[in-house]
Amino acid sequence: MSEQQQSSELLDTCLMAGRIMIESGSEMYRVEDTMNRIAQNAGEKQSITFTTPTGIFMELGDSGAVQIRQITSRTINLEKVEHVNALSREFAAQTINLGQLHQRLASLDRDVPFFPVWLQIIAAALISCTLMIIYGGYWQDFISTAVIGATGYAVFYWVRDRLNISYLNEFLAAFTIGLLALIAVRLHLGRSIDMIIIGGVMPLVPGVPITNAVRDILAGHLLSGIARGMDAIFSVSAIGVGIALIFRFFD
Repeated sequence: MSEQQQSSELLDTCLMAGRIMIESGSEMYRVEDTMNRIAQNAGEKQSITFTTPTGIFMELGDSGAVQIRQITSRTINLEKVEHVNALSREFAAQTINLGQLHQRLASLDRDVPFFPVWLQIIAAALISCTLMIIYGGYWQDFISTAVIGATGYAVFYWVRDRLNISYLNEFLAAFTIGLLALIAVRLHLGRSIDMIIIGGVMPLVPGVPITNAVRDILAGHLLSGIARGMDAIFSVSAIGVGIALIFRFFD
């Protein structure tokens, strides 16, 4: 393999690792660190990396080769981030070579290790009812909150999967949660509409994006931190508007 082909394969591997991590919700400083470590372990000591939530740029200083990758989707899948880091450590330990690293990253990119939908809905139900109690809710609302939280997350997942319109899934899910909470209280199936809603929207709250935005800003990645922070603010605003409509027109 010629030097140019080796540089091209190394760039493609580094950018694939970075793209997978960004699309899975990793912090930008972690993405850059992983990409630079892969390049260094492949013998490139002068790699330059620049990452944003919508694109990655990388240059290999010794060869002058440059490549760019666009980021078209973003979600939260920390399991994939851990897998990429594990593969990077295996490459550093020389248990796999660059070609094997590229193949296993491509396989990880194709075979998305997501939990099944039914398990996500059950998890949303458990998160909703337990956090409602932790925040000072009533045990009488336990089952209602679990059912409403699960229904809201199911709406969130279905709208995201079918329509793919940013922030509409959060809005419709929050609206559904607020409406069902209002119905439950009026039918005497629940006691506190406020606590049911608080518990029900917990699975929708963008906690990881907010945390990553703060960590990126503290790490000096101001552009990425602000962009991710605004994305989280829009998500929270969509949730708030969905709930506010219930209190404005139905309560």
